Amino acid sequence: LESTKPDEMDKLKAKLMSAWNNVKYGWTVKTKTSFNKTSPIFVLGHAYLLNSEVVFLSLPYNFCCPSGSLLTDEVERFRLDFVSRIWLTYRREFPQLEGSTLTTDCGWGCMLRSGQMLLAQGLLLHLMPPDWTWPDAHQLTDVDFEIFRPRSPVRAAGVPIPSFGAPRASTTPEKSCSSSQKKKTESSRDRLAEPTHKKLVTLFGDQPPAPFGVHQLVDIGKGSGKKAGDWYGPSVVAHILRKAVAKTSVGQSLAVYVAQDCTVYKEDVLQLCDPSLNQRAADPSSQAWKSVIILVPVRLGGEALNPSYIECVKNILSLDCCIGIIGGKPKHSLYFIGFQDEQLLYLDPHYCQPVVDFTQANFSLESFHCSSPKKMPFSRMDPSCTIGFYARTKEDFESMCSVVGMVLSSSKEKYPIFTFVDGRGQDYGLDALSSNHFGPPPRLLPAEQRGRGNIRQGSEEFVFL
Repeated sequence: LESTKPDEMDKLKAKLMSAWNNVKYGWTVKTKTSFNKTSPIFVLGHAYLLNSEVVFLSLPYNFCCPSGSLLTDEVERFRLDFVSRIWLTYRREFPQLEGSTLTTDCGWGCMLRSGQMLLAQGLLLHLMPPDWTWPDAHQLTDVDFEIFRPRSPVRAAGVPIPSFGAPRASTTPEKSCSSSQKKKTESSRDRLAEPTHKKLVTLFGDQPPAPFGVHQLVDIGKGSGKKAGDWYGPSVVAHILRKAVAKTSVGQSLAVYVAQDCTVYKEDVLQLCDPSLNQRAADPSSQAWKSVIILVPVRLGGEALNPSYIECVKNILSLDCCIGIIGGKPKHSLYFIGFQDEQLLYLDPHYCQPVVDFTQANFSLESFHCSSPKKMPFSRMDPSCTIGFYARTKEDFESMCSVVGMVLSSSKEKYPIFTFVDGRGQDYGLDALSSNHFGPPPRLLPAEQRGRGNIRQGSEEFVFL
């Protein structure tokens, strides 16, 4: 009888914590986020200008609005883009996690949820039609943001952002008919893709069999000494996602590469994505090239974000090959997908919702799409984060290396956030590349320059840029 008491106490404690977290994260204050109508909003390679009266010339895209277009058209484009992102949050009342009494991830699983959203964005690019939007987005009519014009004129986006992407075709009045026809075609195409959309969401279900659900991710995390209820860092989650994808059928057409020590080794990516380069590949019919998600754990400063990296982060989020950044505020994970001026745009996992029963034929997708865009100053961003990219083909990967390399070289800092290097990690004396390294990724300075850095004390000492 005595031996059962601690277990009963744990269950009681878990129930009390669950009840508290359900209250804490089960409601939100409906405050509207304000967007500046004289500055563009960037969302993973797309630019939205909410003021049709102004034309900006110094943007990553040749983005302009015809004088006859309506402001609401551009607002609607932004709304559809944002609402179509997969939103994954805390859930409650799911099956008990193995080795624990927890039936919710409230209060501890936010980084796992942010990682799920990053992976989901990669899968949207991998499985869905180009520029897909959710056909039922109109269901979420309560969109919580407003647009304002500042009292004093400001220069768009502060400092001009270099052009690193292919120009977006601008709309012209003469093409309005063809544009309308294109919208109808895309709408029909997106409707036909809905079964794939639903299947993609079920991959992240809160049931033990779901390949990218919390149960599977927690189980994989045990290999790094993590357990349910622990807090997960962005580097740990990157490796968990890599292993999760490799275990599923999705891994037959998609690979995940995790950079080591802020370095992407091109030859290792090619070896991972092209089975024909692997001498051990016994199946001659194996696919010639796997699409790839590249995850780069980085630390952008010491105890706080180094402001010199802000413009580089903006440029990265402006690329269409970027699938976002998982990070957030200290001990408060968020999924960053864009920015406006000096504010990051994000999806927040800190909202507790009941578990969805995917066995129901017509289960609702509404709780997996967010209608409330939120912003946060760059200055509050935790320096520890993981940046994600997606390349469908080998040509896309080579183009990505070139484009992202240009962005990284544009940084005001002497040392870039991360680098692309020819060759393999083993050529540089790194063992078990992208395997079991779960610590914060150091970016080491030459020995003679280390005195100028900020040194973190403790078991994970390294020099920050």
